[in-house]
Amino acid sequence: MNILVTGAAGFIGSAYVRMLLAGLLPGAEHPRVTALDLLTYAGNTDNLPLADPRLTFVRGDVCDLPLLLRLLPGHDAVVHFAAESHVDRSIEGAADFVRTNVQGTQTLLEACLRTGTGPVVHISTDEVYGSIAEGAWTEDAPLAPNSPYAASKAGGDLIARSYWRTHGLDVRITRCSNNYGPYQHLEKLIPRFTTRLLAGRTVPLYGTGANVREWLHVEDHCRAVHLVLTKGTAGSVYHVGGGDDLTNAELTDRLLGLTGAPASLVRHVADRKGHDLRYALDDTRIREELGYAPAVPLDEGLAATVAWYRDHPSRWQDREHP
Repeated sequence: MNILVTGAAGFIGSAYVRMLLAGLLPGAEHPRVTALDLLTYAGNTDNLPLADPRLTFVRGDVCDLPLLLRLLPGHDAVVHFAAESHVDRSIEGAADFVRTNVQGTQTLLEACLRTGTGPVVHISTDEVYGSIAEGAWTEDAPLAPNSPYAASKAGGDLIARSYWRTHGLDVRITRCSNNYGPYQHLEKLIPRFTTRLLAGRTVPLYGTGANVREWLHVEDHCRAVHLVLTKGTAGSVYHVGGGDDLTNAELTDRLLGLTGAPASLVRHVADRKGHDLRYALDDTRIREELGYAPAVPLDEGLAATVAWYRDHPSRWQDREHP
């Protein structure tokens, strides 16, 4: 099975590539991977097993239609991770998010349509729904994004749906909760707080820390994505939840314990503009239809993640630290 993976040098895309080539994702016989990534600030080829002969790395832009038309023939499927994904950056400037997340998705799907390539799994986020006070979203909940990042992902989701509905392209959409694990970029909450605490530096906690997020280990997410690729249905949306929700203050307390840092390093800062209070996904569909269940308990996954950053100081020391 020949798979094109976009955003393959990023956090989640590279985890998927590593697991696929390690034989940890059943259902893709004799996988060969084309890893496409523009290598902007969050992409890193150190995340990829470049010495594996089954992997071909291509530095390129998901908005480059001629490049995609050259690359896609001969591929059996596409997994589309490429995205701008940091909410704070989208608040500072939304243009890159619209270009990559909306235009990039449309360009990729157009290339797949012209070359007859599919299925395509389009990776999205729970943030497209906005904020929910209680209960959990099902896949048919209305999209009501509140940040420029979330709005750009919702736009990409709708483009994906339109290519399925109008053209019959086999597109499947996943929407996941917050991911964590090794190799994550330092701008995200868990690696940012972990590495700053390990270095004895303060951590900035937005507002009162009451915002609630559901946490999903990246390997569980990759297992779910691969189930959607191998067993999912064209045109369907699948939620991928972790089942473990914490306030940001509770998560910070756990990281303090795992790093051995004092609570005095927590610094409350002004809340993010338009900060969503709570996300929650109902992932009954993927569990019942495809047999998905997360395998990494949050306590175990957090401890392993903190240990990974502690054991890999070259990944964060002497680098720009947000």
